Amino acid sequence: MSDPSTNAPARAADVRRMTFDDNALLAVLYGNHDRNLVRIEQLTNAQLSARGNQLAIAGAPDDASVAQKAIAGLYERLKRGLSIESADVDAAVRFARTGIEGGDGEGIRTRRRTVQARSPGQRTYLAALRERDMVFALGPAGSGKTYLAVAMGVSLLLAGKVERIVLSRPAVEAGERLGFLPGDMKEKIDPYLRPLYDALHDMIPAEQIAHRMESGEIEIAPLAFMRGRTLAHCYVILDEAQNTTPMQMRMFLTRLGEGSRMVITGDPSQTDLPGGQKSGLNDAIDTLKDVDGVRFVRLTSKDVVRHDLVTRIVEAYDARDKKTKG
Repeated sequence: MSDPSTNAPARAADVRRMTFDDNALLAVLYGNHDRNLVRIEQLTNAQLSARGNQLAIAGAPDDASVAQKAIAGLYERLKRGLSIESADVDAAVRFARTGIEGGDGEGIRTRRRTVQARSPGQRTYLAALRERDMVFALGPAGSGKTYLAVAMGVSLLLAGKVERIVLSRPAVEAGERLGFLPGDMKEKIDPYLRPLYDALHDMIPAEQIAHRMESGEIEIAPLAFMRGRTLAHCYVILDEAQNTTPMQMRMFLTRLGEGSRMVITGDPSQTDLPGGQKSGLNDAIDTLKDVDGVRFVRLTSKDVVRHDLVTRIVEAYDARDKKTKG
């Protein structure tokens, strides 16, 4: 199967045409009722018109160029045997706008799906996860901090490159003590760890998660349970790290053992600590910024991929916060 051929006009023109030679892929590329083309039109202001195995792209030169690159990227994705979801369409346009070639190669393979970067920031993050033993991912909700970290951990576990995945987050809402809550310990901690379960279930069948948790290959526990341990040959993730105290953060970081990797995720601007207490995440950023081997990756609202509305909500709150501080 050959690449789509493109006939771009010699001058700044109104119409570009792409020709494809696989009608089966073309149906998937366009989407049910051409919904992928409609979405690209919405995002780029270009006008797309399909006829047979040809696609005409009309619009301002910059808009048409973005649409063309996005469609070429999606077609290439299909040629690699990957599927296309609505978020992948948005991601293709996002990459096309930056002028950076989209995607992340073969991505991260898990039992249930192949996870790929959906923004340039996420691609930088995935590269850091592959290259460094300790990575801090800083950014707003929905930017992929936790999801991509869990995907990488699952991939390494399935490949036999680590022996265990340890997922943790501070249960700050329960004061990290949990003693006043009803029920046994599992019932007490599960509500605070549910986002980690959600990410796992998106990558591993439920019965395998249960089996691996029983065997100790996957452990999900509150931060308080990390004290006094050395975590060797593990992939360790601390989520919602902005809700740690400096002492808790120092305790957690020094749990890193031989053959292990550690990922710390959080949003420095959103802390639930009481009484204006300093966040352990912010303290770590200040303390470790020049330490060799530690990588900080900053994600923004441009990396939010959950839903268009989430991106607009995050941007609205960021704008309000800037006005308040100003």
